[in-house]
Amino acid sequence: MTLCMSSQAGTLEGAHSPTAAVNLVAEKPGAPLATSTSTALSASAAAVSTVTIDRTIPEATVARLAVYLRVADEMLGQSASLIASSALAAACGVNPAKLRKDLSFLGSIGTRGVGYELTTLRDRLAEVLGMSQYRDVVIVGVGHLGHALAGYGGLAQRGFRLVGLFDIDRARIGERIADLTVAPLTDLASVVGGSDAPIGLIATPAEAAQAVAVALMDAGVTSILNFASTMLDVPAGVDVRKVDLATELQILSFHQQRRSGARIASGGSIR
Repeated sequence: MTLCMSSQAGTLEGAHSPTAAVNLVAEKPGAPLATSTSTALSASAAAVSTVTIDRTIPEATVARLAVYLRVADEMLGQSASLIASSALAAACGVNPAKLRKDLSFLGSIGTRGVGYELTTLRDRLAEVLGMSQYRDVVIVGVGHLGHALAGYGGLAQRGFRLVGLFDIDRARIGERIADLTVAPLTDLASVVGGSDAPIGLIATPAEAAQAVAVALMDAGVTSILNFASTMLDVPAGVDVRKVDLATELQILSFHQQRRSGARIASGGSIR
């Protein structure tokens, strides 16, 4: 299941602009991925990566690039090597014109009349999304949600390495989850300090989320994924993405209501 995620909106200091600046220059070598996204860049992809593209990628496009990366990985797992833009667009749930426009931000990687070489496409997407090396992740809040996130195998498969679990509940501290021991929040700075710019996941109750965000920022975390049902007040230079299950359910409820209203108007009934 894919959750819709959004940047925080509003008038908070450091509120995100409609676009996200993405550096399209290859990163310095880091720990190589051991999963399917870890294959070394092919010769053609390496050639593309030497070109600096001074363009800003819209945030909505960045979200779709992540989908294209997932689909490219899946197709490579099925032993595919080439794919037409129309077929790739259908697999990703977008129209071909939008897909081609999105992929134009990656440079010249497709061949007219042929399509995309999947290994080159996957490697270029991984490079642009910063997934050419593992990204460390820490989770704060190891209740039901945090426990489930910690046990989610998709993190490692997609290039994320869980390096720390934290909670303030003494009953949780010392618990073993996913080969890690839940540590007190006071240990956060030491773990983050020994990591490579980790991403912080907040899975606490809403009333604790802001204090946790402050603790993460004080430890040096500048990228936060917030699962708490509240907005975070963060300064410029800190990126926050929010996952709100209740909001997504309300949106689905709205569409369900519209369909039900249409059936009633046409003489149908609600079951």
